[in-house]
Amino acid sequence: MRAWAAALLLLTSTAAADDAIPSSLTGTTGDASRGRAIVLDRHVGLCLLCHSGPFPEEQFQGNLAPSLAGVGTRLSPGQIRLRIVDSSRVNPDTIMPAYLRTENLARVAPAYRGKTVLNAQQIEDIVAFLVTLK
Repeated sequence: MRAWAAALLLLTSTAAADDAIPSSLTGTTGDASRGRAIVLDRHVGLCLLCHSGPFPEEQFQGNLAPSLAGVGTRLSPGQIRLRIVDSSRVNPDTIMPAYLRTENLARVAPAYRGKTVLNAQQIEDIVAFLVTLK
């Protein structure tokens, strides 16, 4: 079973991690430079739609969610990973999308049903980048 599939099974079980997915979804460490590119890409991760951060070259950063500045100090890699995979596990009232969940979602266009927003490697790349923001 793939590591990301095991993580999803853990999330759906009653024995889900309290506030972290401690292990990599891919079994390897992500690439921080690819993660930065995903975070800043307004067509892939859409992170800056809601978050702001230490990205002075990027205009029109969001203010609906916490700043990404210092996130690597505030959260462990596992905590960051869980929040990207399915933030509703930490905050049931979150407006952040579940980037690696396909079930129990609301208002999903037919073309996107059954598909994740990001894949496991992209999530690991984002985690690798966000932990550098100290």
